[in-house]
Amino acid sequence: MSDWCQDRVNILGVKVSAITIRDALIAIEERLGDRKPFYICVTGVHGVMECQRDASLRVIHNASGLTVPDGMPMVWMSHWLGFPKVERVYGPDLMLATTELSAKRGYRNFYYGGAPGTADRLATVLGAKCPGLEIVGTISPPFRPLTPEEDDEIVAKINAARPDIVWVGLSTPRQERWMAAHAGRLTAPVLAGVGAAFDFLSGNKSQAPRWMQRHGLEWLFRMAKEPRRLAKRYVTNNPVFVYRALGQLLSPERFPQTRSS
Repeated sequence: MSDWCQDRVNILGVKVSAITIRDALIAIEERLGDRKPFYICVTGVHGVMECQRDASLRVIHNASGLTVPDGMPMVWMSHWLGFPKVERVYGPDLMLATTELSAKRGYRNFYYGGAPGTADRLATVLGAKCPGLEIVGTISPPFRPLTPEEDDEIVAKINAARPDIVWVGLSTPRQERWMAAHAGRLTAPVLAGVGAAFDFLSGNKSQAPRWMQRHGLEWLFRMAKEPRRLAKRYVTNNPVFVYRALGQLLSPERFPQTRSS
């Protein structure tokens, strides 16, 4: 992959790709060209905080082909740490832009994840939005650990469909673990873990208004919509992230930054 796409911002030990959505699309096309295994983590405050609690998850993020800045706090931190070109690479936007590109280039897409029926609805919506899009399969796995036999069957089914891109909507940290475990087993060169994008783009759930997204308030919108599921996550993660992020800004030497050039 191009050197310009290798710069990463060290945010509390998680190396977030210093890119824009255009950069991400170029990187995806490069990997579709050379067919080398490549998985994409889409991370914000939740992902970074999960990585604080689990070193193995941090390794998965840092070993990715891309770990894109999904939330505005990732963008702001990148700017404050000396990476001014970084823009938000929001999971649903990345998925939609790549889908539009797939329809033009003939890339084959597979959807893995979501609640029962969600992947099928997603395929219907995106197929209608992007005429000519090749959708080669969907799987909504059970929300429990799979047996080795079930996992082998899923791998075989995906490989038989010969996708170029496998979209993974299992939520963090489950989707990151799944991609890291399957990147060498699946023949598709690109795996992208986009979490809630399955629900947003299928129409199952509504997205925050753009003004809330731009001002880093999407979490408030989502918590208001799903308080039972999300309140604990945001109340626990957000204040701790702010505290630790301020600590990093005051003592940046604790998390050294590296650049490709």
